[in-house]
Order: sequence, then C-alpha cells, then structure tokens
Amino acid sequence: MLCMPTQKHSNIQDPKQLRALAHPLRWKIIDLLTVHGQSTATKCAEALGESVANCSYHLNTLAKYGYVEQAPGGQGREKPWRIASTEQSWDVNGVNADPESAAAGQAATEAFLDFEATRMKSALRRSPSEPEEWRKANGFSATLAFVTPEELKELRSELQALLQRYNDRFENAELRPEGHRAVRLFLASTLADTPDKEGD
Repeated sequence: MLCMPTQKHSNIQDPKQLRALAHPLRWKIIDLLTVHGQSTATKCAEALGESVANCSYHLNTLAKYGYVEQAPGGQGREKPWRIASTEQSWDVNGVNADPESAAAGQAATEAFLDFEATRMKSALRRSPSEPEEWRKANGFSATLAFVTPEELKELRSELQALLQRYNDRFENAELRPEGHRAVRLFLASTLADTPDKEGD
C-alpha cells in the first residue's frame, strides 16, 4: 500500500454519515482500498464481482461522507480511489447519541460485523490451501473473563495497543518486510446474555 492520508473519523455521530457504512458492499470496497492502496471502479467491480456502475455509485457515496477520495491520475471511471479516513469509530451502544444516531450506529455496526464474519468464514474455507507456515501462525480463539467495567476498559486498551503495533507498515509500504501478507486482526468483547450471580 502507498503512504496514505492519516485523517480519522472518530466518534461519528451524524446519522447520514453512519448510514453510509450500513451497506455490505461499502465495507468490501473499504477493505479492498485498504489492502491495495487504491483502485478504480472498474477494478473494484472485477475484484468484487459487481457491476462498474454499482461500484462507482458506492464509491461516490463513500466519498460524499469522507471515507474515500479520488487519488491522482486517471479519468472518468478509470480514475483511482483511495481511503481518505484510516479509522472509523462510533459509539456502538449509542450511549451518548440521539435515537436517530443510535439507530444508524446500530445499522453500521451490524453491517460491519456481518462483513467481518463473512471474511472469517471465507478464510476458514481457504485455510487448507494456504501454506503450512501461515496455517500454523493463523487461527481463531476466544475466552471468558470475569471482570469489572474498569478492568474491561483496561484490557481492551492493552489489546488495541497490540493491534496497532504494526500501524507504521500500514501507512508506509517501504517498512513491510519480505514475505509479509495482509492479515486482518479483529477485536471484540461482548457481555454474557445474563449477568453473573453475586458470589458465583
């Protein structure tokens, strides 16, 4: 990937801006541009199995809300696009949002989770054909922790710091070592369906 803009969309609250992320194809386009640095509507269509017109429409929608931007060079449908915002974050639970923003945030979150789940299932199906060294290094894991809200915040902060260890390679392709591949790291914490009983 080329050196990219470092603009960040943190704590998005505008319902229209959030709804722009509530579409599965838009997450695929964001992912494609993140991995490859830039792409045209035609190349997006080829990679994602969509029509050029459809990809062009969704690219323009993402651009309208500041998630992607046109890169130098090309023209018309052959004009390349790149990620404009390297981070999108919003209040997943809508704690500090008005009802409209909370609903839009919920829709964006569900689209994002559906996209991630689809990615992981696809990777699992491809796993047998991957080189042995990558199969051994990759995988899924989960655990259960009994923690306070403060401890959970601290744990998430520590894990996020680990996820960001190689961010410099994201922004500067020259720092990527020989033999590297793009690897998706996904962090989530979810509350159990029922509260723990006191003293258990």
